[in-house]
Amino acid sequence: MLDLWYKNAVIYCLDVKTFMDSKGDGVGDFQGLADRLDHIEALGCTCVWLLPFYPSPNRDNGYDITDFYGADPRLGTLGDFVTFIRAAHDRGLRVIVDLVVNHTSIDHPWFQAARRDRASPYRDWYVWSDEEPADKEEGVVFPGVQQATWTYDETAGAWYMHRFYKHQADLNIANPAVRAEIEKIMGFWLQLGVSGFRVDAVPFLIEHRGLEEQEKPKGDPHRYLTRMRDFLSWRKAEAILLAEANITMDEVDDYFGAEGDRMHLIFHFMLNQNLYLALAREDAEPIRRTMAATPQIAFQSQWASFLRGHDELDLGRLTDAERQECFAAFGPEPTMQIYGRGIRRRLAPMLHGDDRRLKLAYSLMFALPGAPMLFYGEEIGMGEDLSLKERDAVRTPMQWADEPNGGFSKAPADRLLRPVPETGPFNYRDVNVAAQRDRPGSLMDDLQRLIRVRRACPEVGWGRCTVLDVGESSVLGLRYDWERGTLVILHNLAERPVEVVIPADDLTGLRPLFCNEQDRTMRDAREPIALTAYGYRWLRAHGERR
Repeated sequence: MLDLWYKNAVIYCLDVKTFMDSKGDGVGDFQGLADRLDHIEALGCTCVWLLPFYPSPNRDNGYDITDFYGADPRLGTLGDFVTFIRAAHDRGLRVIVDLVVNHTSIDHPWFQAARRDRASPYRDWYVWSDEEPADKEEGVVFPGVQQATWTYDETAGAWYMHRFYKHQADLNIANPAVRAEIEKIMGFWLQLGVSGFRVDAVPFLIEHRGLEEQEKPKGDPHRYLTRMRDFLSWRKAEAILLAEANITMDEVDDYFGAEGDRMHLIFHFMLNQNLYLALAREDAEPIRRTMAATPQIAFQSQWASFLRGHDELDLGRLTDAERQECFAAFGPEPTMQIYGRGIRRRLAPMLHGDDRRLKLAYSLMFALPGAPMLFYGEEIGMGEDLSLKERDAVRTPMQWADEPNGGFSKAPADRLLRPVPETGPFNYRDVNVAAQRDRPGSLMDDLQRLIRVRRACPEVGWGRCTVLDVGESSVLGLRYDWERGTLVILHNLAERPVEVVIPADDLTGLRPLFCNEQDRTMRDAREPIALTAYGYRWLRAHGERR
């Protein structure tokens, strides 16, 4: 029997290195994370997603891996990892980990063996060219920082391909030995108790760029995703694959599988980008348009919705004009922008710390079809540090309390992995968990209530979603139907109050579940509903449908 727990999951993403330091060395660790699981449980989240924690030179926040079967010794041992897994399971929390198998660090023993000896069995684990590739400057992922996608290695006497930074050599996924190794990696972490993987850079994983035609697997390259899913399902029935795949709507079946037999979940990047365009315009039309263009997916498949994550806010799917609108609204300074396509800021400062808009944005994200994901620190409205390089701006340590280093570590401040913001409106003295815990009206308090409501509304994860025409372009009206339950959810993106009428002749009463203002009044579904500036209402149909 299928275990579809992920359909209604609430995912909490964190980096062990920046969450909680138990040893006082300035770097977070598994023991510190285990000690703070009560916070994640109290929020109401059901799944923890760990960013890479493997041994690494850390030139790219751990995405440059030197050992897929180990843990960064600064964070603890594999024994400490298993202790953390046990503590998570004791709280009913599932754990998924990053599967980063598009590439390795050039310091990985595999690459070192491959570059030293053309006869090495690891030589064909990477993608090489004896001649300088004509397309070596095409397909750069990090414009302005990354110069090319091929680099010449003197020791190897050849060019190696790297879709990302030059210190991250691409693995040759077409090689059966590499595919077998990936399955061993997956099996290893499943055996240690994880419930699946967030798969990094899925489109690049299957592109086979740089190979000769005869070296490429025959047929549709997306079939490899089915193979990954089959292996996962045989090893652990409940385990999932959450894909980082910034895809267009005509590619949806390729990645989910027409029968729902590939990726379990995919981040809905297109909806995320158009959500920001809607917030910038204070008009829900971009969201309605994107939802209308999103194809139906198999019942066992699910979208993952999000506002911010550990990377830049990628706006690359918008038109140039639309992207400039978002830049003007949320990242007007050049230092706030990155790679020509994105914004390297957290949500709270992008919305100028406006509690009304922050709470609206989170309510909206949780109301969208799919499983919601929170990035650590979002629950308290953390800010960024633009003095840090590239995407590290949004990767500062968790702010726990008005204590030195924000309560993250007892190490001297100059020994921290990254500094904790001490100045500005989002400094750790003013923005921290302790200050918001059990304080009615705080962002964290509202998010806790929102998560409780969302988990009590399985219609959003399981049901049929209908976009309602409520007569106001600034308002997104959604209706969910599942079994005998019906929800109506309204969000006003504008800084002006509005009044809307729900087109729902088959409904009688509506009972408020979660609103931006105190309202417990049962109302007739045919009566106009008032929404304040940036107001929202979650309403459950009460009584029999007509």
